[in-house]
Amino acid sequence: MRSWAHATGSLSLDKPRLLGIVNVTPDSFSDGGQFASVNDAVRFGVRLVEEGADGLDVGGESTRPQGATPVDVDEELRRVVPVIEALHRELPGVPISIDTVKHAVAAAALDAGASIVNDVSSFRIDPATAAVAARRRAGVILMHSRGDVSDMATFTHATYGDDIVGDVIRELTERLDFAMAQGIEPACLVVDPGIGFAKRAEHSLAMIAQLGRLAALGFPVLIGASRKRFVGEITGVSQPAARVAGTVGAHVVALERGARLFRVHDVRAHREALDVAWAIAASGAGVADRDPS
Repeated sequence: MRSWAHATGSLSLDKPRLLGIVNVTPDSFSDGGQFASVNDAVRFGVRLVEEGADGLDVGGESTRPQGATPVDVDEELRRVVPVIEALHRELPGVPISIDTVKHAVAAAALDAGASIVNDVSSFRIDPATAAVAARRRAGVILMHSRGDVSDMATFTHATYGDDIVGDVIRELTERLDFAMAQGIEPACLVVDPGIGFAKRAEHSLAMIAQLGRLAALGFPVLIGASRKRFVGEITGVSQPAARVAGTVGAHVVALERGARLFRVHDVRAHREALDVAWAIAASGAGVADRDPS
């Protein structure tokens, strides 16, 4: 697919596209508690767009690998809705994604100006979210995960057969079938292999190495390896915020193997690196002239 349809338009996939992360949580693994006010979050979102983000992903419930604490609906709404409303006013042409597993939060976020639903459970936790997305013709990111909010980013469910990539593709295909059965149009769907979610380092590496198998499903692929634990394990960088170079390396390889969308903390570094990689590939009649479908 050459573009990704969402509630307020579409995003062309004629080059690498970046979703800048705006976490309005007190406990996210690398940037929790960063914003003391709505204005702080909006200023940060504007900065990410100025640095090259094509969209913004706003989340109000952490799935950190240390074991997250689920947030009730009212608290999550309190965190995300004012930020989305303000970002939509400030950046009316920029698509905003709501990172949530709750249908009530998704509905309120879409009302506030979001146009994409990023569900890290692929509608497993709250199947009603699919109907909300379908009614609003929202863009949808279906991420592979196992378990619930409290343990999906741990190793609790990191048990696979001999072919982890095949296992992930099979489970994501089930979620794609469910989403479309609920009325979500194929043009609205993006798949995310869930790097670091119920995956040890070797699992995440295998997913990126064999990403072409996932891209072969015909849906745009999003990768979110930003600052993840496996990057630190390989590089020896213990502080998540310092894992920029390792993250960029993972994402450049993912681009070559079929990813077109990247959920990132460090936008400027990714914008420059991925644009250069894309230009090199184009000059050699490589990845850039292949239809990502």
